[in-house]
Amino acid sequence: MAELVGQRYALALFEVSQKLGKEDEFFKELKFVIDALKQNPDFMKVLSAPMISKDEKKALVETIFSSSLSQEIINFLKILLDKERINSVFDISDEFEKNLNKARNIKKVTAIAAVELSEDVRQKLKEKLMSVTGSTIILSTVMDPSVVGGIMLKIGNEQIDGTLIGRLESLKQEISSIIA
Repeated sequence: MAELVGQRYALALFEVSQKLGKEDEFFKELKFVIDALKQNPDFMKVLSAPMISKDEKKALVETIFSSSLSQEIINFLKILLDKERINSVFDISDEFEKNLNKARNIKKVTAIAAVELSEDVRQKLKEKLMSVTGSTIILSTVMDPSVVGGIMLKIGNEQIDGTLIGRLESLKQEISSIIA
């Protein structure tokens, strides 16, 4: 449910940002809010506290963020407070970034390997993925010693298993289906 709320609010905010031509500005400001809330968890508790009135919370947001954020984002935060959805701001930020990346044809890819990938290998992998997907690639790498040979790629909800264990498991399934 919370994920759906995040998607809806993020899409609405993203559409407004497109109409105003402020996609990057809104994204940076959302990240600023997220960082502020993560660095000050007590502030988030205050914004979520039912014993503090919505007007007091909105005044607090206005006071704290007025010098750092656009009025559009401050108003958006006030809407979240009015609708008692301020806890969804983290999901909204993530979904806003997904909408921004989709609009710009950017894909985030995580490469999981047993060893640290050299810069040369990363660059070649990025170029190959760009040619296959036709998208701009943002590549991050993760070391996982349980990966034996090869690389596992995660692109959104997709997973491409190019590891030795993955290939052996696939071969095992093929042989099992032939025998059965």
